[in-house]
Amino acid sequence: MQKNIGLKDRIFRLVIAGLLLAYAFWQGSIIAALLGAFTLYEALASWCILYWLLGKNSCPIEKK
Repeated sequence: MQKNIGLKDRIFRLVIAGLLLAYAFWQGSIIAALLGAFTLYEALASWCILYWLLGKNSCPIEKK
């Protein structure tokens, strides 16, 4: 997987993941926990499947 998420997107996804996981813990929601875990994975891996499908890239690393 080639990185396709830049720093701003990663920070935004980390915040969203934290909020989703906190909500999941507070409400006992499995769906929110799964969404939070997936968003956290995207932020840590710097890869988004939707960006990949659309051909979008916000990562400053140049392709070789």
